[in-house]
Amino acid sequence: MRIAAITNSRIPSSTANSIQAMKVCEALVQVGHEVRLFAPQETERATWHQLAQHYGVRHEFEVVWKPSRTAVRRLDFVWSAEAAARQFGAALRYSWLPQSAALAAWLDEPIILEMHADVAGTLGAWWLRQFWRSERGRLLVTTAALRGRLEQSTRMRFPDRRIQVAPNGVDLERYQDLPTSAEARARLGLAEVFTIGFTGHFYSGRGLEMLAELARELGQYQFLWVGGTPEAVADWRTRLQAAKQDNVILTGFVENSRLPLYQAAADVLLMPYTNSVSASSGQEISEIINPMKMFEYMASGRPIVTSSLPVIREVLDETRAVFCPPGDTPAWKAALLLLTADPTRRAKLAANARAEVERYTWLKRARRALEGFGPQ
Repeated sequence: MRIAAITNSRIPSSTANSIQAMKVCEALVQVGHEVRLFAPQETERATWHQLAQHYGVRHEFEVVWKPSRTAVRRLDFVWSAEAAARQFGAALRYSWLPQSAALAAWLDEPIILEMHADVAGTLGAWWLRQFWRSERGRLLVTTAALRGRLEQSTRMRFPDRRIQVAPNGVDLERYQDLPTSAEARARLGLAEVFTIGFTGHFYSGRGLEMLAELARELGQYQFLWVGGTPEAVADWRTRLQAAKQDNVILTGFVENSRLPLYQAAADVLLMPYTNSVSASSGQEISEIINPMKMFEYMASGRPIVTSSLPVIREVLDETRAVFCPPGDTPAWKAALLLLTADPTRRAKLAANARAEVERYTWLKRARRALEGFGPQ
């Protein structure tokens, strides 16, 4: 069937929501559907080749940019995307905007609404309740914790038949036959030394301050930081140079298509979230976060050390990762020293996580999301 996907993310951009939307659309194409993605015109348009390289997607679909004005809360985009979806002949809408989902519900159109964060204030809750009035809609949330948060915010109870807890996923094909850590480092021109890796954004709550402390105290190891905006990378490069820390490599943004090689170059991968984590929007998400990099780390076959946030335990446990208190540098240092000295444990943790991530592919996620919405 034809599916109109409607995102509020800028395409292309380096935000996690942007990457996630492209991965979801690719999986819908892989399932066998014709997908057209509608995105706000807030950046320069890109060719499919550019998008494929940037996002690491291989199955083509059309991306259409529509006008979007923040002065009217993007309602112009919502209306124009819906009109374009009708012109496209879409049998299903798949959206990340409660406003778009509400409009589809008013028009009695089948709609899947995917939420990664809580609604914004009273108006956000109102939009979600409008969507929920339709019996032709399904709500996807990335964590069970987010479901609880949304039920509190909207003062509603979502019946199981219309909601799915759908964690993010990974494209396992891109993680097949990865080189060893030493081989990956050689390909990237990195020094041949035990490497501790971090990939992702440098937003508040990502634990970069603690990472810098760990690098200072574990000078015998190489730290590989992959990601960050040019401004954030420049700031950290200045700070590290001032502290005379030369064991931290800052790559800046790396296209998603090349990310597996950088993750493979690490001997250990870190998720050092603090107790307060900000999304790109500024919203506090520490209790509901479901990072895509967690699934990428699992697929990479490298051991994971993560902050002990309750929501992370919806996917990982002590057989698949090492948990440390958020922000507790001594505890993280001790855990890393134990792990670096125990290759058998590293291999076991990595193997367990790699086996578990088989459940979390974008393709399996898409098939489950579409159950009951026409041909599969």
